[in-house]
Amino acid sequence: MQALPIFFNIAQRPCIVIGGGDVATRKVGMLRKAQGEVTVISPALGGELQTMLAAGEIQYLAASFSPEQLTGACLVIAATDDTAVNEAVSVAARRLNIPVNVVDAPALCTFTMGSIIDRSPVVIAVSSEGNAPVLARHIRSKIETMLPAAYGRIAAIAGEFRDQVKTRFSTTQLRRRFWEEVLNGPLVERVLSGQEQAARDLLDELLAKSEDAPSRGEVYLVGGGPGDPDLLTFRALRLMQQCDVCVYDKLVSKEVMELVRRDAELIYVGKSRDQHTLPQEEINALLARLALEGKRVLRLKGGDPFIFGRGGEEIETLMQHGVPFQVVPGITAANGVSSYAGIPLTHRDYAQACLFITGHLKDGTIDLDWQAMARPRQTVVIYMGLVGLAQICAQLVAHGVSPDMPAAVIQQGTTHKQRVVESTLENLARDVAAAGLKPPSLTIVGEVVKLRPRLHWFTPGA
Repeated sequence: MQALPIFFNIAQRPCIVIGGGDVATRKVGMLRKAQGEVTVISPALGGELQTMLAAGEIQYLAASFSPEQLTGACLVIAATDDTAVNEAVSVAARRLNIPVNVVDAPALCTFTMGSIIDRSPVVIAVSSEGNAPVLARHIRSKIETMLPAAYGRIAAIAGEFRDQVKTRFSTTQLRRRFWEEVLNGPLVERVLSGQEQAARDLLDELLAKSEDAPSRGEVYLVGGGPGDPDLLTFRALRLMQQCDVCVYDKLVSKEVMELVRRDAELIYVGKSRDQHTLPQEEINALLARLALEGKRVLRLKGGDPFIFGRGGEEIETLMQHGVPFQVVPGITAANGVSSYAGIPLTHRDYAQACLFITGHLKDGTIDLDWQAMARPRQTVVIYMGLVGLAQICAQLVAHGVSPDMPAAVIQQGTTHKQRVVESTLENLARDVAAAGLKPPSLTIVGEVVKLRPRLHWFTPGA
């Protein structure tokens, strides 16, 4: 994000538009809709602006641009077809620290105007930061079709009750939870069907029944998937948006974390091989304590909570404390990463079984079931195996797997930083070290790896 999205109150404040043509007319219309006091500066006015002037909706200065005309303005828009004039307006406004927008010239702007969906008092602005205005309008049209006009009336009714709700509930958390329950209930449908007074009556009833005390907390154990936020489930996204606290791991990608509710408290409990921010037992206790305080706790994990995610241990503690919880599966790394790497985990010609293995045990050793891992016609997927990769490969060869068995390590799979090293079991550790791969990574061993040159489809960063 290169620009801060803000909503600028210009009501009854002086705004200046340089230019008198069609583009200037559109900008004047937007400023007037936001109740700005608009002065148009141009040697001549187009027909629609002349109509606005005759109606007393704008002021007009018939002149070419000069910097002193900007004094006292709260914002300036340059909308002429003269590049030199537009540049001069930008320079003058910047010197006076006045926000300036130059139409179709992002480099000359200190602010840009998004493509607007107006459901006043609900207003949505879509911006491409000046890079693709047509795309922004395209996105706006998509949102327009999904957002009924009545949503503005819902917001207006909520505004009528704002002070009552603030008086009824003593904390921001309780007020937010009340509104979330209201907006997920029948009130919205009543407004959409034109029953606005019935909606007001319902709000009165709900306020009278509500208590100014924390309701029971809950824990959401959510799988965040392997990294690509598009792989989240609908339920995961909904719970991520309504939590009070988010307890998250190292393997949750930055892009997924961006989708957690903005004002939720974030608690990092990530672990690596020899570095634990919090021991697992303390994480379990933390989840229970936060929920018992009445908070909705999002326990966000990379991949799936029940596949090497220790989710079972966490919900055992929650059950012991009588804390309600729900589990939302995520796409585990084996599925997501192998798919994005172009390596099918099963294939009728090569593998009729798939084995998931963690690369180190609870005590830190790599004493695995080598005989099971060495069986033919299967794919072995190794989580957290990068540190002990050389030993794992050597043990597999020692237990009968061919040194020429295809194998691959995928770093940060499904993300724009994905890297893949393909090799053989004999040379894999050497090739991975030479490539400098780092965790998080996944290792796949099996004949299916040889399909990658034909099947890979994902180009990171493309």
